[in-house]
Amino acid sequence: MFIKTSHHHLLIILKKYEYCSASNGPLPEGCRHCTNGSKMVLLITGRCDTGCFYCPISPSKKGKDVMYANERRIFRLEEMIEEAESMDATGTGITGGDPLTVMERTVSAIKILKEHFGQSHHLHLYTSVADFAKASELCGAGLDEIRFHPPMSVWDSMDFKEISKIVSETSMDVGIEVPAIPCNGQKLERLVVSAAETGVNFININEFEFSESNWDMMERMGYKVKNDLSSAVAGSEEEAIGLMKKYPKYPIHFCSSVFKDGVQLRKRLIRMADIAAGRYEIVTEDGTLIKGTVCADDLDEAVALLSELRVPKNLMYIDRERNRIDVAPWKLRRISKKLPYLSYIVEEYPTFDRMEVERTPLAHK
Repeated sequence: MFIKTSHHHLLIILKKYEYCSASNGPLPEGCRHCTNGSKMVLLITGRCDTGCFYCPISPSKKGKDVMYANERRIFRLEEMIEEAESMDATGTGITGGDPLTVMERTVSAIKILKEHFGQSHHLHLYTSVADFAKASELCGAGLDEIRFHPPMSVWDSMDFKEISKIVSETSMDVGIEVPAIPCNGQKLERLVVSAAETGVNFININEFEFSESNWDMMERMGYKVKNDLSSAVAGSEEEAIGLMKKYPKYPIHFCSSVFKDGVQLRKRLIRMADIAAGRYEIVTEDGTLIKGTVCADDLDEAVALLSELRVPKNLMYIDRERNRIDVAPWKLRRISKKLPYLSYIVEEYPTFDRMEVERTPLAHK
């Protein structure tokens, strides 16, 4: 969808995406993989020395040297390959914390991903540190795209010499990615203009939002949510779109708060569910899995009874770890009254932890 408007006699065309996201031009390559739901998120560490007051990272990760591949806690880099394969990832976003605080680990992760999936597996990385030597090392390891997110305190005074050198002397796509923080429009505008004049490939402006870790502090600073159904901060979207209209030739992309859940996460879950689903599971339009479950002390005995009730073996799965049998829900609904066991219809995420969304009991003997 294209929105036409005018500003100082210029024709402005904003390309609008789902859930109010927009851009003045083509999306960065890393964002394309994200939009398709095919990007794995690799949190390489929770450590960061920048200390942005609005940091959204969760308390379980913030400041801690931990690793996560999507929602899965990992302890060895090789475990990220399993998670990437579980969603048929076409790219990976390496984030933190700040990945540059653990350079050796970050370089290893880049090399492992490229060696396993090939050069076409797109890698982008987020950092607040503009360091040419480190950026060159990351590029040499195989990084395709680097995104700098400087703290708000330096937006109107930032020295772009290092970033300019990274733009001109490495093969990576280089961008700036920051939130649009209400009442700081002049600082953001100065950053956007400086970045564009430096020649960066893109400028990503994210909708400012509350999170579990910054909610109390944000409230104390006077920020308000835009509506009752959102965690986005009121005024953030308007500030970003206003800049896009003022500078139509700059490569600006606005990413809304709800886009992350409404598009990015949903498409990733659908992708994972399509891969993970057994014949006994139903994939919903939101990417969750629906199945029946039978809880029994003696699983082998329960399987024998299910077989007597004409449930084919390929429509059930013995989950000994959770001490239950997963059964095709359409089958279980028909026979639950004939079973001496507690039975349920369960909805769960296709993620590594298989987090349960809802459980509905069925009648039994």
